[in-house]
Amino acid sequence: MYRARRFTRDGDDRSIASALMFCFDTELRVYLYREPIDFRAGINSLVNLVEQSMQIDLLARAVYAFSNRRANRIKLLLWERGVRLMLRRLEADRLVWPRRQQAVIELTTEQLHWLLEGIDTEAVRRHPSRRYRPETIDTKLD
Repeated sequence: MYRARRFTRDGDDRSIASALMFCFDTELRVYLYREPIDFRAGINSLVNLVEQSMQIDLLARAVYAFSNRRANRIKLLLWERGVRLMLRRLEADRLVWPRRQQAVIELTTEQLHWLLEGIDTEAVRRHPSRRYRPETIDTKLD
């Protein structure tokens, strides 16, 4: 479902602890709860939010993300032989939570990684897919 991987860059002075990053499988679905929640909520309260408010099966291959009002914390809830709860707290920055109007926002795992890195997922646009056909070249020489 996810794997932990260490990465460092040459000349990067970040500590080893901050270099540990979780990489979620690309097949996972990611659901964001749009409204901020009270971060005193534990696993049971978040499970109730997923099942009651979001109306999604907790046992699906998915990650459920919740943010606080200040947007400096995110909780990730997922099922993997039991319920896992991950918390990330930003000391100086803020998360850029998507501004869509639906109650449940669906993202890709790549967009979740961007969100965790502080990138505005609404501003990122991919280039359109293009297919190029080889042109036939007339090879007749006069």
